[in-house]
Amino acid sequence: MLSAIAVDGYRSLRSLVLELARVTVVTGANGSGKSSLYRALRLLAAASRDGAIAALAREGGLPSTLWAGPETIGLAVRDGRSPVQGTVRRGPVSLRLGFSGDDLGYAIDLGLPVPEGRLPDPSRRTAFGLDPEIKVESVWSGAILRPGTLLSERRGPIVRIRGDDGWRLYESRLPSWSSMLGEVSDPQVAPELYALRESMRSWRFYDHLRTDVDAPARRSQIGTRTPVLASDGSDLAAALQTICEIGDPSALDAAIDHAFPGSRIHIDVVAGLFSLRLSQPGLLRPLDASELSDGTLRYLLWIAALLSPRPAELLVLNEPETSLHPSLLAPLARLVARASAHSQLIVVSHSESFVAALRAEGALVHELEKSFGETTVVGLGALEGPLWQWPKR
Repeated sequence: MLSAIAVDGYRSLRSLVLELARVTVVTGANGSGKSSLYRALRLLAAASRDGAIAALAREGGLPSTLWAGPETIGLAVRDGRSPVQGTVRRGPVSLRLGFSGDDLGYAIDLGLPVPEGRLPDPSRRTAFGLDPEIKVESVWSGAILRPGTLLSERRGPIVRIRGDDGWRLYESRLPSWSSMLGEVSDPQVAPELYALRESMRSWRFYDHLRTDVDAPARRSQIGTRTPVLASDGSDLAAALQTICEIGDPSALDAAIDHAFPGSRIHIDVVAGLFSLRLSQPGLLRPLDASELSDGTLRYLLWIAALLSPRPAELLVLNEPETSLHPSLLAPLARLVARASAHSQLIVVSHSESFVAALRAEGALVHELEKSFGETTVVGLGALEGPLWQWPKR
């Protein structure tokens, strides 16, 4: 289980370290930094698939994602005695992401490339000169990075790994755009690094489950065994049928009955096409998926995601309460709590009612706020929160 996540220099997250529990809820007003935290988590997950550089490019490149305020915010600024103004930079331009866990921790430091005019070798000039570079990566054991807990390290193009007989050089020419998580794939040489990569690749994100009139979930689809719901929910009928056959059908029935008493789902299969219907008390026929309300369809999508027969190690949900009637928030919170028996969950939400329902289920709640453009945690002092140490360049 992850015990903390850390973000430094990403949009409004100038320096943020959050404690994590089995279920962690991140809430706050619009513009407080919730979406930035969600995107930072997605960016961190992309590093395990060598996609961090491409993910940054889709956000406009490193310069557009960096913290836009001063390097430090002095006490005089916070007290209103001095205006916010730029200062002489003391450290390098950097975007740092990381997490710690019960067993392993990881951090990545991304920075700007060397300007072409300063390249020692003119042949190194490239059309991709604006791509950020991975400067440092570290994997360590336990909660805190220390010299004695460091297991694998990347500095520039050099990767070294600690074994039983000490440190060994693994790679000396790792490209600046490639993460060592993607390049070091030998479980015999680097078992901890390999295990960490596979764990991160199991992380699952849901933030765009479509319920509009043209949503794929409303149409019949070719179905195969689907233990993991697609990120857009397009294979809903097949995912629900998979739960019925190799998952927990009793939990599925209970989740539907809790939200819609007396209702049941039916999965029709005709020539390989799977379609969903929902029967409800008082109706003479089941409703086809195309007839369901946005809220009803979205709740069924969350059932398929949270009752997956192949649970994710980390499941991140972005505003799952969208389109749901208030009466469905408690059943959804119960679903989240049930899923936490097999997965760790981070839930981003701005619904006070849903947050209260999750808190009642035992979730740890962090409320974000923004001060001088910087995202902070309400009630958390500068010296409070999890201990964290970034690797140095």
